[in-house]
Amino acid sequence: MGTMQAIVLERENSFDSLKITSVPLPEPGPDEVLVQLKASALNRRDVWIVQGKYPGIKVPVILGSDGAGVIVGTGEGVEERVIGDEVIINPSLNWGEDMRAQGANYQILGMPRNGTQAQFIAVPYDNVFSKPAHLSFAQAAALPLGGLTGYRALFTQGGLMSGETVLITGAGGGVASLMIPMALACGANVIATSGDPKKLAGFANARFRGGVLYTDENWAAQVAGLAGPEGIDLIVDSAGGEGFNTYLDLINPGGRVVFFGATVGNPKGLNLRKIFWKQITLQGTTMGHEQDFDHMLQLIEKQNIVPRIEGPFAFADYRKAYQCMMDGSQTGKIVIEIE
Repeated sequence: MGTMQAIVLERENSFDSLKITSVPLPEPGPDEVLVQLKASALNRRDVWIVQGKYPGIKVPVILGSDGAGVIVGTGEGVEERVIGDEVIINPSLNWGEDMRAQGANYQILGMPRNGTQAQFIAVPYDNVFSKPAHLSFAQAAALPLGGLTGYRALFTQGGLMSGETVLITGAGGGVASLMIPMALACGANVIATSGDPKKLAGFANARFRGGVLYTDENWAAQVAGLAGPEGIDLIVDSAGGEGFNTYLDLINPGGRVVFFGATVGNPKGLNLRKIFWKQITLQGTTMGHEQDFDHMLQLIEKQNIVPRIEGPFAFADYRKAYQCMMDGSQTGKIVIEIE
C-alpha cells in the first residue's frame, strides 16, 4: 500500500497537533472513486473541530469538507472510463430518503470520515460531480459546503424569487460570499451586512442595494433605507444573537427568515406575537440534499459565477490558512492548493 501527504489533526483541541504527515493511501471501496485532490477549502467547521468546539470529535482525522480534483481510480461497481474526469465533491454523506431533512446516519465529509486536506481521497461515486468548466480547481474547491448550504437556504428553504429583496448577513464569510452572487444572478435585490467595510466591496451589480456595518448603532435603519418601500422578503442569517429579534421588525408581513447557525448565540425573548401577527416563517436549514448540490452547480455554470477566494495558500502554508480563518480576515473562501 502506498502513502500520501495529509494535514492531520492528531489531538483534540490542539492546533499545534495539526500537522502534515504521511498516511496510507486510501483505496476506493465498492461504488467509490479515488480522487487526486488539486485544491481544498476551509470552513468554520474545520476551526471548530481543531478548537474542540464540535460534537463527536474523533482523532486522528484528516479535516476538510471541500475539494476538487481528478478521478484516478475506481472501486468495484464504477466503470474505469470515469478515470481522468475533473470533479468537485459533494460533502453531504448519507442524507437519506427525505429531502426535507437529513436522516439519522447523515455525516459531513471531514470528520468522522477523513476529508479533503490531503493528496487523495476515496468517496462514493454518487458524491462526485463534474467540475464547472469555467472554474479553476481552486475556485471549484470553494463551492461544496458553502455553495450547498447557501443554495438550500436561499432557494429550497427560502423560496427566493426574481424581483424579491433578500438581506444576507455576514458578508465576507464563506457561505454569504457565495449566496450574494447566486441571489443576484437569479434577479433578486440584495442587501448585505458585515463587520468589515472591505468585505462589502466588490459586489457591483445593479441589484446589489448596498451593505451595512452591523457594528453601527443604527444598522437596522440603514438596512430599511436600502430596502425602500418594497421592504425585505427574505432574511438569511447564520449568527443569531440579539440581532435576530430585529429581523422580525425588518421583514415584510408574510416574509421568511432562514437561518443555519447561531455563532453569536440564541436570541433571548423572541416576540411570538410579532411572528404570528406578521405571519412570518422561521425556517432552519443545514447543508443540503444531492438535488440541492446539483441545482447549485447548474446555477453556477449557467450564470458563469466565479466564487471569491482568499489565497490560494500553498499546502505547506496550511497554518496560515487556518490562522486567516481564526482571525476572520478573509473576504471569501479560504483555499489551499494541493501539490
